[in-house]
Amino acid sequence: MISKKLVKRIGQFAPMKENESPHRGVQKLAVAGLLAAMILMANGCGLFRSERRPITLAATFLRDEKSIGEPFGVAIDNSRVFFSDGENGKVFSSDDGAKPILVADGFATPSGIAIGPNGSIIVADSGDSVIYRIVDGEKEIVAGTKGVAGLKDGAAKNSLFRSPVGVAVDGEKIYVADTYNDRIRVIENDEVKTVAGGERGFRDSEKGKDALFDTPSGLCVYEGRVFVADFGNRRIRVIDPKGGVETIAGNGNWERRDGLPFEASFAAPTAVTIDSSGTLLVADGDSVRGIGSGIIPLVQTLSGGEKGYRDGRPSQARFNRVSGLASFANGDIVATDSDNGSLRVLTSIARGKVLNREVIAKLGRKARDFRQSEAGRWPYQPPEKAREIAGTLGEIRGKILPSNREPAWFHNGLDIVGGYGEKARAVRDEKILRVSSVSEFGTLRENLRFPQLGYIHIRFGRDAEGNRFDDKRFVFNFAKDGKPKGVRVPRGSRFRPGEVLGTLNSMNHVHLIAGPSGKEMNALDALELPGVSDSRTPVIEKVEIIASSGIAVEAGEASEPAEDVARIAVDGKSSVIVTAYDQMDGNAERRRLGVYKLGYQILNDDKSQNSSFPNVYWSISFEKMPRNEFVPLVYANGSSSGATGTTVFNYIVTNHVDGDIGEKGYLKTNGLKPGNYVLRVFAADYFGNTAEKDLNIVLR
Repeated sequence: MISKKLVKRIGQFAPMKENESPHRGVQKLAVAGLLAAMILMANGCGLFRSERRPITLAATFLRDEKSIGEPFGVAIDNSRVFFSDGENGKVFSSDDGAKPILVADGFATPSGIAIGPNGSIIVADSGDSVIYRIVDGEKEIVAGTKGVAGLKDGAAKNSLFRSPVGVAVDGEKIYVADTYNDRIRVIENDEVKTVAGGERGFRDSEKGKDALFDTPSGLCVYEGRVFVADFGNRRIRVIDPKGGVETIAGNGNWERRDGLPFEASFAAPTAVTIDSSGTLLVADGDSVRGIGSGIIPLVQTLSGGEKGYRDGRPSQARFNRVSGLASFANGDIVATDSDNGSLRVLTSIARGKVLNREVIAKLGRKARDFRQSEAGRWPYQPPEKAREIAGTLGEIRGKILPSNREPAWFHNGLDIVGGYGEKARAVRDEKILRVSSVSEFGTLRENLRFPQLGYIHIRFGRDAEGNRFDDKRFVFNFAKDGKPKGVRVPRGSRFRPGEVLGTLNSMNHVHLIAGPSGKEMNALDALELPGVSDSRTPVIEKVEIIASSGIAVEAGEASEPAEDVARIAVDGKSSVIVTAYDQMDGNAERRRLGVYKLGYQILNDDKSQNSSFPNVYWSISFEKMPRNEFVPLVYANGSSSGATGTTVFNYIVTNHVDGDIGEKGYLKTNGLKPGNYVLRVFAADYFGNTAEKDLNIVLR
């Protein structure tokens, strides 16, 4: 349990502050070790004890694709669950997870919510920069000026916020995470005051006005203390009743690491709440974490950690951007799984439904629905002018060599060539829903993520010389020399098709991602870009068959008569590797692109169809983004691609990879009798052009 004494003790041994002596850091570690021993002894006497019930299941509490877009904030009042939908501008409730019940609508981008006095609901509307109160389905503005972002204390109705994300209630007080002003503020007696924070940064202080936050997003109140999910600093902070600010967990590193509070690290702490046992729960990226749920107050991952959607054992469950948390009286946890459009539950009883892999695979928008929802356009002017495509979804990035240990990954978008400094524009009408949507500022991989689209290799909000656009949606912070050192696009910011996002950096192309993070689709299929065409058949350069002995044999194409070509012996443990690439109309001759799908079929010796293998087995598909862990299943040694160097795609067509499915396989020979056959391999592009190559084989 988190007690006042524990908060104070942990705060004394927080991570090293900026400009702190390394010797002081060593002293902290030594003292912290002693502290851990003290806490362990204290637990033997019943002090700081946690009684949290063990979580045995991660399940889906509520999902309704027709009604719910992006569940974000969540709160529980007498077992009734309330949650905000940032995409659709609504607040819903549910008693049992069976269906969503509309509570109020007409919001811009509702975010954090909290239960106020007499059952009222407090809502932070990031899109309109105001705080609402809902009573009996009617909403009223408590503080802020609708549609006006700024910073102003004073009379509540005249105050200004900048896209606030988090709220918490303590009696008659409403605490607000004024996210993009980097402040924690309070509404009391119709007045707004700043409790802590100032400019963007990190600093603990006994005086709240001297403390610094970076994009604080989530709040909760416990025993008069305000706990803060300090998103940009990747730390959990606490504000005491006198206004002092201390760090209680997180070392600032960008990763998910469990352990003692000052050693642990967070990836994207977005929301906090405290359950009935006193455990501090943290919504951290794609996971749910807890502090104080062990013998000593360790930071522990309760569930999740990898992006995806999976119910079942908590340690094996997967989430996609957990944004809000609330706890039932019995300790069960409800989490808003924002990019999965679901409310999930961590439980020890029969609550919620466990969805299997087949059901989950059918969830979400399909490419056909995506392209039909809005007209396609290119990310430049004029919007209908076709541009050269330099990369497609599923291509390898990096190299695969026996001696190479460097990482390789799948290319997750469409590279559209432009000129250095050319203006890059939005291709769809979307609003920002992430707390932090811009990353890798100032690098060649600077990127901006909308719910359905992502843009990379752009200087966002500024021209080729780095000068800022006159666009208030881009919120910059600056170095001492006055130059921008970071930019944020607040949650709720909307961009229309054709509006300028920024300018191309020296990569000279827009890397355009179609589909939500973790559910990327092939952009050629999802966007239907005007004038794009491909009349060129993919090229199959080489086919290798790797026998069960592990010996690779390069196969020559079958000819007539078949006896003129030596046959390759195969069995049920043989693998097939196809070296292939595609080209598109309008592309430079040197440009090699990945193919859309690959497969094979085994025919009779006279090339007639064999009844045991009647159809083409399309084993590898790039209709959807595969998981990066499947790279070794798709690409064999010698594969390489990137901004420089050679491009080689060696596909292992006997393995099966399609989105979340990745399975090692061998040549399918079940049902075939020993004898002579023809192996026909296929490589197809998105536009239906298909190359094939026949090989004489003998099945032993």
